[in-house]
Amino acid sequence: MAFGTLAIAGEDAKKSLADLAYERLRDRLLMLEIRPGDLLNDEQLAKDLEIGRTPVREALKRLELDRLVITYPRRGTFATRVEVTDLAFISEIRAQLEPLAAARAARVASGATKEHLREVMRAVEDFDVRAASVVETLRLDASVHRGIYAAAANPHLEDILIRYDNLATRIWCMVLDRLPNLEHHVREHLDLLRAVIDGEEDKAAELARVHVSGFEQAVRQALFAA
Repeated sequence: MAFGTLAIAGEDAKKSLADLAYERLRDRLLMLEIRPGDLLNDEQLAKDLEIGRTPVREALKRLELDRLVITYPRRGTFATRVEVTDLAFISEIRAQLEPLAAARAARVASGATKEHLREVMRAVEDFDVRAASVVETLRLDASVHRGIYAAAANPHLEDILIRYDNLATRIWCMVLDRLPNLEHHVREHLDLLRAVIDGEEDKAAELARVHVSGFEQAVRQALFAA
């Protein structure tokens, strides 16, 4: 997940303007730079992104499918609100599908895919949680989850999990500065990645389940402690 301003160069040059608009707006929504409930004006967004209104409108349609925005007739398009009840619903789905993806990744990941996961592991090992910005922390977390989803080699499962991970990220952003043990959350990715790389299906599934459960518990405590 690439947070912040994207330059139309390199990899981005290969993407359509609609894809670029989608990624930029998605990242702003996930980071809560666009606040829940904010009205989204396609003309203003097009100016901000320096992209035409048509690609922005296409991006907003995709974001509505992701449940990140919602359109009301004659009122406009708004960033969806983040409700406390969403946490339970999202976690219920992730608790079933994250272990499935982790176990499948442990079973089917290719040698090249495992090497990529080793690179992700090294990035986690070298990561300085205390010195990192929110954007950097979220980018690292996303790289772990996206890596495992891709390693599962089931595009339909990957698509669903990315959507729900995005929704979970919005909730996480609301309480990130209040989480007491963020370093533990980051470091526990190491055992999960190692289990996937070593082909330990049952262990990978259980670690994924524990990770989702721990995330929900930590966020819930932070929400109700506020």
